[in-house]
Amino acid sequence: MQGKAPSQQSVRTQVYLGIDVSKARLDVFIHPLGRMLAVSNDTGGLKRLKKAVADCDVALVVMEATGKFHRLAHRFLHDSGFRVAVVNPARSRKFADAVGALAKTDAIDARVLAILGESLRPDAAPPAPEILESLQELTRGRDAAVENRTAVLNQIGASKTAPLIRELKRQLRALETAIANLEAEIRRRIDADPALARRFEILTSIPGVGPCAAVALIAGVIELGQLSAKEIAMIVGLAPVADDSGQRRGTRAIRGGRAHVRAALYMPANSAARHNPDLKAFYDRLIASGKKPKVAITAVMRKLAILANTLVGQNRLWEPHHA
Repeated sequence: MQGKAPSQQSVRTQVYLGIDVSKARLDVFIHPLGRMLAVSNDTGGLKRLKKAVADCDVALVVMEATGKFHRLAHRFLHDSGFRVAVVNPARSRKFADAVGALAKTDAIDARVLAILGESLRPDAAPPAPEILESLQELTRGRDAAVENRTAVLNQIGASKTAPLIRELKRQLRALETAIANLEAEIRRRIDADPALARRFEILTSIPGVGPCAAVALIAGVIELGQLSAKEIAMIVGLAPVADDSGQRRGTRAIRGGRAHVRAALYMPANSAARHNPDLKAFYDRLIASGKKPKVAITAVMRKLAILANTLVGQNRLWEPHHA
């Protein structure tokens, strides 16, 4: 307009940040500006990153789940007001292959994550509370010790040399002690937190769901109680995925999701199919209709996950007439 001075307000550019995380460093790509920077993976480095993008409208920050190394960045950026999505490394690798980024360096990975953020818009989520992060670590440690115990037991069964068997039995005793100690620490931390203790009480009230499965759900599905039936089935990887093309109707099968939680529901589902009246009737109906036992058990696992989500959401214990 003639006679009017141009606006002095600068237009902030909307950008997507891709962060490749390592123990000591964060490699950051700012898309679509094409800017790259590296900062230390500590509070000082994150403050420097925040200052570097102060003139930008950050739509989304995307980083991969990297055990414990991404946690500080996730928490700091979330607390600073950024929307942060933490994606499965397998998903970002497949995306990189799809866009032709076959080479792999920290800089390339950061750029791919930024483009993934703009293209796929993965859901942003807050970091888990610190109590749950510690439970996740303890649970992973306990699960690893159980796997090692199974391996040692198998090795003992296949061995004939006495000195080797003695050594393996010593390792077995140490693993059993470690498992017991970790389980005791997990329970201590749950009992010390009223909200987690109540969640544990609700989950273990479901016939078939024991302490290990309850802990797996508490630590592995922090969203438990806030999801729809469809969402909890997808998150745990128990929702049948279509495999259709044209006139062909393929067999639907489960895939993806949080495998460690799904594995923890397998034995409870087998128990529930025998001792939970409602789920036993459900299982028997599926078998009578011609479903294979594995398919029927998977359906029971899905029912258990949905039931657990419902009860936690309603903050009530299981009762036979509510199942």
